[in-house]
Amino acid sequence: MHAEHTRSGLWPLLLEALDPGDAEFRPWGSGEVFPEQMSSPANHDPADLLAQWWATYTTVDEDDDILDTDRRLAVTAPFGQTWPGLAAGSEPTTNPDQLAAEYAQAFLAERPQTRLGLVAAASGAEALAVAGWEGPCNYDNDTAKFSAVVRDWEQRFGARVVAVGFSTLHLSIAAPPVDEHEALLLAAEHFAFCPDNIWQGSRPYTLAAYAERIAGAHHWDFWWD
Repeated sequence: MHAEHTRSGLWPLLLEALDPGDAEFRPWGSGEVFPEQMSSPANHDPADLLAQWWATYTTVDEDDDILDTDRRLAVTAPFGQTWPGLAAGSEPTTNPDQLAAEYAQAFLAERPQTRLGLVAAASGAEALAVAGWEGPCNYDNDTAKFSAVVRDWEQRFGARVVAVGFSTLHLSIAAPPVDEHEALLLAAEHFAFCPDNIWQGSRPYTLAAYAERIAGAHHWDFWWD
């Protein structure tokens, strides 16, 4: 992946449609991408973004139709409403680009309807904004903010953007945390980045349960409602 990108300047993205039988191949074939609306990932500090999102999603709202007060606070235990800070990064245990290529092959084997997109971007993280993808638009319309966080994960965890769908994102991870505390901190980052992963994920809806799932995992998957 890296060698080809160095020569071409194009970043490959596997593109999923909204539904397997979607004739329009949304959002890619239907034109539901808006690159002109995106800022630059360089304009955003990933640590600040995650802290701000955490504060927003842990704020108790009496009119909330997703979680009641007690359950909302239980979700983010043991941190509650206090942002715990970023997880420490580590050196990759395998080549990030080789791992991304292997994950791409496995992804295609499970989803043969997936198409290939090529984006003129410096990295997979930047390709999300350059392509005008709006997967998290129900939370923020500026994908560059999410790109800034993914770019930070590229550096800290050897992340690579492999596939992207209407409201889904799939990353390969060359340096996942294996320590229980670091996995819990990373779970907090994932919650701030994509709260639906935990709010609407598999039971139980807690950071601790989610941390167990991602500890040592070599791919991360996100879905925004």
